[in-house]
Amino acid sequence: MKCTQPGCTGTILDGYCDICGMPGAAPAGTAAAGASAVAADVVPGAGTGTLRTPARADGAGCAKPGCTGTILDGYCDVCGAPAVPGARVAEVAALQETQPLSGRDGTAATSASRVQSAAIGSRRAGATGSLATRRTRTGSQRMRTARLGAGLTVVPPAPPVDAAAAIMANPQVPEEKRNCSKCGNAVGRSIDGLPGRSEGFCPNCGQRFSFTPKLQPGDLVAGQYEVAGALAHGGLGWIYLARDRNVSNRWVVLKGLLNSGDPDALAAAIAEQQFLAQVEHPLIVEIYNFVTHEGAGYIVMEYVGGKSLKQILKQRMAANNGAYDPLPVDQALAYILELLPAFQYLHDLGLVYCDFKPDNMIQVGDAMKLIDLGGVRRIDDHDSAIYGTVGYQAPEVAEVGPSVASDIYTIGRTLVVLTMEFRGYQGTYLHSLPPVESTPLFQTYDSLYHLLAKCCAPDPADRFASVDELRSQVLGVLREVVARKRKGTATTSAASVLFTAPATARAIGGWDQLPRLREDSTDPQAAWLSTIGSEDPAQRLSDLQRAPEDSAEVWLARARAALELGDPVTAKAHAQALLADDPWEWRALWVEGLAAVQAGDWDTAQAAFNAVYQQVPGELAPKLALAFACERGGLPEVSEGLYAVCLATDAAYVSPAAFGVARVRAERGDVTGAVAALDQVPTTSRGYTESRQLRAEVLLSGGTPDLALLDQAMRTAESSSLDDRARHRLVVRILAEALRLLPGTQVPPGATIGSVRATETDVRDGLESALRALARDSIDLQERVALVNQANSVRNWSLT
Repeated sequence: MKCTQPGCTGTILDGYCDICGMPGAAPAGTAAAGASAVAADVVPGAGTGTLRTPARADGAGCAKPGCTGTILDGYCDVCGAPAVPGARVAEVAALQETQPLSGRDGTAATSASRVQSAAIGSRRAGATGSLATRRTRTGSQRMRTARLGAGLTVVPPAPPVDAAAAIMANPQVPEEKRNCSKCGNAVGRSIDGLPGRSEGFCPNCGQRFSFTPKLQPGDLVAGQYEVAGALAHGGLGWIYLARDRNVSNRWVVLKGLLNSGDPDALAAAIAEQQFLAQVEHPLIVEIYNFVTHEGAGYIVMEYVGGKSLKQILKQRMAANNGAYDPLPVDQALAYILELLPAFQYLHDLGLVYCDFKPDNMIQVGDAMKLIDLGGVRRIDDHDSAIYGTVGYQAPEVAEVGPSVASDIYTIGRTLVVLTMEFRGYQGTYLHSLPPVESTPLFQTYDSLYHLLAKCCAPDPADRFASVDELRSQVLGVLREVVARKRKGTATTSAASVLFTAPATARAIGGWDQLPRLREDSTDPQAAWLSTIGSEDPAQRLSDLQRAPEDSAEVWLARARAALELGDPVTAKAHAQALLADDPWEWRALWVEGLAAVQAGDWDTAQAAFNAVYQQVPGELAPKLALAFACERGGLPEVSEGLYAVCLATDAAYVSPAAFGVARVRAERGDVTGAVAALDQVPTTSRGYTESRQLRAEVLLSGGTPDLALLDQAMRTAESSSLDDRARHRLVVRILAEALRLLPGTQVPPGATIGSVRATETDVRDGLESALRALARDSIDLQERVALVNQANSVRNWSLT
């Protein structure tokens, strides 16, 4: 029997359509048929077959078959069906026709489209009788994540700056900023009370100088760009705002390219800079054109209406009564992190930025732009002029030119300026960082210091090899800084590209429970190494000796096999061979640290892991390893601090770090602190049961326990999922101590020790019960007898 619903091609099975689910016509004379005849009739004038359902008042049951809802405010409170479908039935049928169910096309019968869905959105809004709908409110903002901060921290957005409002009313260069573009000598300064000249020649080298804007409002440059005014004065002269008359009157920026009267030199300069027009990246200001006007060349670029970080720093300083007010560390890291992909993009194109500083970072809303491409040049360009700023430029640039390493240097110097008042960065510390002992910022954020120290290393080879490598470490340091501000246990985890998570959720006991190095899939022998799958480390080591090439991954695999064989000497020898090939290979030092842990050489382990920490300061694995080595090597304060960082930063490190903190604190007698650390092990951790047992033992061994500590220990034992034997042993220790304390202790009324009342009678009963339970579980006859004797010795007197 075919379904009678308009547009439906289904068949009635067991009284219902197998497509739309509507009931079929009931046999004549049945109650269902009678009800159907009452429920529907033909709508006059609507055409044969159009159904109308009578209105159902509020409180009435829903008319939709199988729905148990009630009509409220004209709609079913379960399925959302209207109380007065009327002529809408035909519209619904038409809607069903345009949205066929999965079964109609022969697809899987389990498709979610066959499941009834409550009306929402336009389906509900249009149910009042009109198909015209309108959204009445905006969506939740929680689905929108700000770009800045990588979802870890919040950076206040910077409002956009109106272009016309940014024009200087009286464009002048302050005398203290007038210097010769060739030799840097002071020019245009006041003499004997007379104001300095804005144009002239340098008395030192004869170079012509001019601090007067060459373009005036209304000037038309290259027949296309109408000048609106001057925005600022830069290293190459004035920067102007203009309207692009050929492209929708958009705002553009004109920046001087070369202040020269030599047409040939100007043409050569423009030709050398044409490659900048090919730079297209959302984080980099766009170059539109290169034009000349009255013998001067100009770069035409995108107008970015925001604030530079230099301006933001100046505003903070003004609001702080003139005292330097650096950015919060997390915000500074977020700014740098956002712009690093732009540097990697340039480096991938064979370009270097050269002149990075806070002036060239623009924030617009919650986005960043890298501006001022005037200093960008090809890495292999050894002839064109080099642009840089004293205090930011790497020391080797003057001799060997700019490079990826020198860009990374400028990034590090910029980050220092953003996070602290860097006094002497253009003098005393021109090519160095202030000492840690006199710099509170570095003392507070150890990882940040190591990050900056590697960025700003005097030797370019000691810096990060790439911006991508730097970016992964900046992100790690940012996560640590945010965790310290949050002052809680880590609730999230982020996978490292260099290390696996710790191999244990319990206390670390050896080298094999520390995180493992992840394999480098780009290693030349990665494919060959994938064929080495022996579980036997001796066989694996033998196979590895036949490697086609002694690559880094091969040496590391050999060292790992030697460690598994319990041979730290051979493992260290393999690591030394790798370091001989590449003195910057920090992974070899990681292996040396593991070998030292296996040999119990804690001084060597500390030195190796600390070196790794300095090379990858954003990683938690070396911090955890160094904490373990310091704990075993007699440096508990350092150990606790490193464990605390791991505990607060990453959920995967919480359990082993919490155990470490607890051990260090318990060792110095800080019972409360040790218990607090163990309480941070989550109930979902595999180490939770062990943490409960250790918690009880810490409470019992913390000096002279009182009834309150015994109560805590007992509750810990009773609430944990320890096996019966371990729990009974803890109960025996707790109640035996309580029995010793009770005779001379003033016990408050109603006091308990766990579930046992704090009376001698109840404590003896509980202790006897636990001892007899241990005796029943013992398989050693002598132990069983001894336990029964102990139970008899503590039992209460009775007549039996």
